[in-house]
Amino acid sequence: MAFTPSMLTQAEASDVLAAGLKALEGGVSAIDLSGLQRFDSTAVAALLALRRAAVSRGMTLHISGMPDGLDSLARLYGVAHLLR
Repeated sequence: MAFTPSMLTQAEASDVLAAGLKALEGGVSAIDLSGLQRFDSTAVAALLALRRAAVSRGMTLHISGMPDGLDSLARLYGVAHLLR
């Protein structure tokens, strides 16, 4: 089972991050972004935070379905390789 947020903007970031951390604690190691309808640059920071949390637990975080616009933001910030 994957964690599947549908919105990840500054307004939802803390709730999505908390839900993602809870999912990691439950053993979920995948994030499916194919249903992500709204996002902003905060999404990059939240995904990086989830990746750090997964690594600190000895897990590999698998991110799939990243929208092109979010991938472009991650490339712009030079962190796309961390989210693949």
